[in-house]
Amino acid sequence: MDDQDIYSLIGEDGFRSLVAAFYRQVPQDDVLGPMYPKDDLPGAEERLREFLIFRFGGPPRYLEQRGHPRLRMRHGPFAINRAARDRWMQLMSNALSEAALPADAEALLREFFEGTTTFMMNRAE
Repeated sequence: MDDQDIYSLIGEDGFRSLVAAFYRQVPQDDVLGPMYPKDDLPGAEERLREFLIFRFGGPPRYLEQRGHPRLRMRHGPFAINRAARDRWMQLMSNALSEAALPADAEALLREFFEGTTTFMMNRAE
């Protein structure tokens, strides 16, 4: 199995479940909550879901709506240090457990999230 097989395995519903489980945790989180404008949580949830769907073999709606992901640039305004990165991973790990995706898909997604969250760090402290 490779990255592009994940969408065919878990489909829209799998990504919807995963991302919803992640965003249910965000508003009350003391580290990540303040980074997300309260009035844009549904938009943030949709953007992450559409990005993951595209990235892992699904329809390219994200590209059609937003263009190239440019993840570092889009996240530049947010102070992402080791603590924020680790908290994001903690919440996503919780979401992965809740979503109960097939083991192969979970392993590939976890590997992607680990690398990408480290890449997104833009502050030392």
